[in-house]
Amino acid sequence: MNTSEHFTAGGEDVHDEQNGDSPALTELRGRLAEGLARIRLNKTDLAGRAGLGRTTVSEAFQSDGPVPSEQTVAALARALKLPAGKLLQLRRDAVEGAQRPSPGRPIGDWEPHDLEVHPASSTAAGADGNGGRALSGYVRRRHDLVLVEAVRDVEAGRSRIVVLVGGSSTGKTRACWEAVQPLGEKWRLWHPFDPTRAEAALDDLHRLQPHTVVWLNEAQHYLGDRATGERIAAAVHSLLTAPERSPVLVLGTLWPEFAARYTALAPSSEDDPHSRARELLAGNTLTVPDAFDAHALARADTLARSGDRLLADALSRASTDGRVTQDLAGAPELLNRYLHASPPAKAVLEAAMDARRLGVGLYLPQAFLTEAAGDYLTDTDYDQLTEDWAGRAFAELAEPVHGKQAPLRRTTPRPRRRPSTPSPIDAPAAHAAGSLFRLADYLEQHGGTTRRSLCPPASFWHAAHTHLTHPDDLDNLVRAALERHRLQWAHHLRHRAADHGSPAALHHLAGGREVAGDREGAESLYRQAAGCGDSDALVRLALMRKEAGDEASAVALARQAAHHGNTLGLRLFAVMRQEAGDAAGAEALAREAADHGNSYALHQLAEMREESGHRESAEALARQAADSGNSYVLHRLAVMREEAGDPESAEALARQAADQDDPHALHFLGEMRQRAGDLQGAEDLYRQAAILGHTHALVIVAEMRQRAADPQGAEDLYRLAADQGNGDALSRLAMRRQEVGDETGAENLAWQAVEHGNPHALRRLAVMREEAGDREGAEALARQAAGHGNPHVLRGLAAMRERAGDREAAEDFYRLAADQGNTVSLTQLAVMREEAGHPQDAEALARRAADYGNSDALYRLVVMREKAGDREGAEALARQAADYGTASKQGSALVRLWPDGLDPDGTPSSWLPEND
Repeated sequence: MNTSEHFTAGGEDVHDEQNGDSPALTELRGRLAEGLARIRLNKTDLAGRAGLGRTTVSEAFQSDGPVPSEQTVAALARALKLPAGKLLQLRRDAVEGAQRPSPGRPIGDWEPHDLEVHPASSTAAGADGNGGRALSGYVRRRHDLVLVEAVRDVEAGRSRIVVLVGGSSTGKTRACWEAVQPLGEKWRLWHPFDPTRAEAALDDLHRLQPHTVVWLNEAQHYLGDRATGERIAAAVHSLLTAPERSPVLVLGTLWPEFAARYTALAPSSEDDPHSRARELLAGNTLTVPDAFDAHALARADTLARSGDRLLADALSRASTDGRVTQDLAGAPELLNRYLHASPPAKAVLEAAMDARRLGVGLYLPQAFLTEAAGDYLTDTDYDQLTEDWAGRAFAELAEPVHGKQAPLRRTTPRPRRRPSTPSPIDAPAAHAAGSLFRLADYLEQHGGTTRRSLCPPASFWHAAHTHLTHPDDLDNLVRAALERHRLQWAHHLRHRAADHGSPAALHHLAGGREVAGDREGAESLYRQAAGCGDSDALVRLALMRKEAGDEASAVALARQAAHHGNTLGLRLFAVMRQEAGDAAGAEALAREAADHGNSYALHQLAEMREESGHRESAEALARQAADSGNSYVLHRLAVMREEAGDPESAEALARQAADQDDPHALHFLGEMRQRAGDLQGAEDLYRQAAILGHTHALVIVAEMRQRAADPQGAEDLYRLAADQGNGDALSRLAMRRQEVGDETGAENLAWQAVEHGNPHALRRLAVMREEAGDREGAEALARQAAGHGNPHVLRGLAAMRERAGDREAAEDFYRLAADQGNTVSLTQLAVMREEAGHPQDAEALARRAADYGNSDALYRLVVMREKAGDREGAEALARQAADYGTASKQGSALVRLWPDGLDPDGTPSSWLPEND
């Protein structure tokens, strides 16, 4: 062992003098220091309270000291009234970090192609002199300036994240590679990849040291992962905002369709699957254009004339349309090869395209593609197949274009490298045996766009059921089948997924057994799901054991789930015991949940006891929750006390929460002072809340200044709130300017609000002008906003004209908004054309909206035609809507028409499996 490190197992001290403190150890010491400051003890007194030696306590706080033992951390947590579970986890992370090197390696040790920068060529023109694959010269464009600024920020010590958004082969990854080259020798680069991108990121993000570049190329593999995407987004946010871990630079890339999916607001009636990702990406995305503009083409031409043969070759083909990066990556020739492929090869490619767009992983088994291709062929082409057709088709598709990329290339997945003693709840699945192939990125994106409205044929689903084995692939195809109302294939694929260890499939089938009254079968399946990593299944098992009267087993299962991060069972049982009158038992379980990092159980109990009149007990639990990091419960009790008519007690509780730097509590106290007429006291409290991040408090103070006839003071506060991220502040100020007749000032402020992240400010201003009768002013503003990429203003104006009965003007504005890419306008326009008796126009508009990912118009037309008695027209539209893959969101019409689902070719199915 290196003499600069020493550590022993079994909870003894661990120290790493060579690498310095890990982020986990730094955070652990920070939490201990905060706890010590809060109780106002010195370390000698703390040692006495914790029952520890003074040296042990001193070393626990010492920046260059060893990692304290588990016993030490637990004793300090008790003495400082801190959550032991969280501190012990930080201690375990610190130990792990001491035993494993920090992720990443020096930037200079990386080859760009290892980071997925597209090779420009493997021909003589592209050789680097050593037999390697050289890159063309690099042409900087506008987005590179933002990357340069981000690199300057991290060199100055500030963490940054930039995610480049653009189509396949537009130069996103190359731009990131060029950006990090100026970083010095102390910078490392980490590309989380093994065993999967998402697993690697989640496993090691907490161990990153400062001066690390986090390389999230194709960030959909991280943020879009169903099981871990939101946790990864939260971990990246924590990494970027922790001062002790600065500076780090997070660079990512996304295709536009993924960026749109992760940043779109979920309807209020649905779950929000990407809330953390949306927060992470807000203000941090950067668009990479598809083509070089005139300035970039000129710079590329200069490099070509200086001897860059790769650029010269690309410009000979792409100088007209400017798609230089795509040409360097072989995209036009890839498309040409697809369009002119032999029928068998084209069938294989289309099966691969469909597999990828429906969620099958990167590595496609040859046996699956071969069998899937059958129904993509016409009867004539199928009859002409030879015995060796598959081998010839794969050989044709493996031929590279211009020596660069192949449409479909054989590949070998990296081996999975896992610790020697994996968690018993984790049972990763291996890839299917046999040859595996990967579709070229450009063709994958092309297929995702051009084949969006097509449901794969029966051979595809049969081949998937026969040859695919990875649970994630099968789970994704189950969802794809349901979204297309192919209920029978969803049923069969779900059983296949369950057979290969899919927690989601096992859980679903267990639920079906439970509904059918087969409790024994349900428990068996839930246990299988739990063994494959589904902690929710453990919670369900616990509830079933509770219902069966086996309290001991139920609690044991809930504790097992909590050990794997799911405290729902403990929280539910705590509430049940409270309702049954077992206050002590309820409190014990709630504390266990808090020790596992979730203090909401204490929060729930506190509110329940407050409601039942046990105020003293409620306050004690609220303080425990606050000590575990959840001061909001004190604020909630304060609100309950005020609503009960006890403002004095409410204020006392709110002040306890405010003492823990809870901005919501300070805001509440400000409201109480304001209601009591103490405007100065209220303003002081609102300002304190704003300092802690509650920027809406500044808006309230600004409104108070406005009412106090201090317009300049109000404007300063509105601007301060906007600078701190409150996009609504400038919008409100713009409305005030409009009300007093300052239209120019109002418009300027509305545009500033847009720049601060509030796209609705212009719409509000247009609405005000429209309502005031200034139709010309409203239209001018709406058109100007649309010209700057904000078509929502046009849509709002169209809706107002429609409500006013001016249908012709409404249609004009909906069309203008639709031309700017607003799909909601397309939907409304389709409905209006249907109402006006133009069904063909309505269908064309609805399909256009669906092509952009919004099939709501198709479903609305289905319902309208059903009500009009046109069942044939309704069915035709419903089939189109189902093929777009949105049946799970708008499935009621499909269920009415075809309760047993559809076959792949769109004909009604004749049998629907039970209990599925």
